[in-house]
Amino acid sequence: MELLNQQEISLIEKSTKGDIGSFEALIQPYQKKAFNIAYRILGNVEDASDVTQEALIKIYKSLDKYQGRSSFSTWVYSIVNNTCIDYMRKNKKTNVVYLDQEIQARDGSYKMEIADEMNTPEYLFEKQETQKMVQDAINQLNVDHREIIVLRDINGFSYQEIAEMLNCSEGTVKSRISRARAHLKLLLEKKLNA
Repeated sequence: MELLNQQEISLIEKSTKGDIGSFEALIQPYQKKAFNIAYRILGNVEDASDVTQEALIKIYKSLDKYQGRSSFSTWVYSIVNNTCIDYMRKNKKTNVVYLDQEIQARDGSYKMEIADEMNTPEYLFEKQETQKMVQDAINQLNVDHREIIVLRDINGFSYQEIAEMLNCSEGTVKSRISRARAHLKLLLEKKLNA
């Protein structure tokens, strides 16, 4: 478990007294990974952005409740994870937006483009299709399986960190990961053989 350094302890103390700048400095190193967790669980950028913001507000409001029983990052990411699960329960259906789809905006529609001159168009298309297929398969998993795949295989949390986030034993985490991977494999095989 990572220990907080003096700067983080000071930022937490200032944040709990209402110093927004200190909170922003404290949370900044965790924001990108928090968004990535939300995106992988929810499957679209808008929802992930909204849920990440909601989770950051929850973190700010409950910062005085952080007791150091787990690492600060584990505590932060567990709040993000739980906020995603709550969001999914409230909104049973999630819509997925892919980079290759047109995005509707008030001022018209547009496509998101990512320039990469090092890869051929064929490689990019194949990579994009593979990512879309994997994300589709992840979206078909039940909430528990999706959550465990995102935490372990996509974000690389340790079994211990996941056990702390989900408030269960490491053995439970390992068995859930095994079942989730088996289910994901079946879904991907179906897609490949279709």
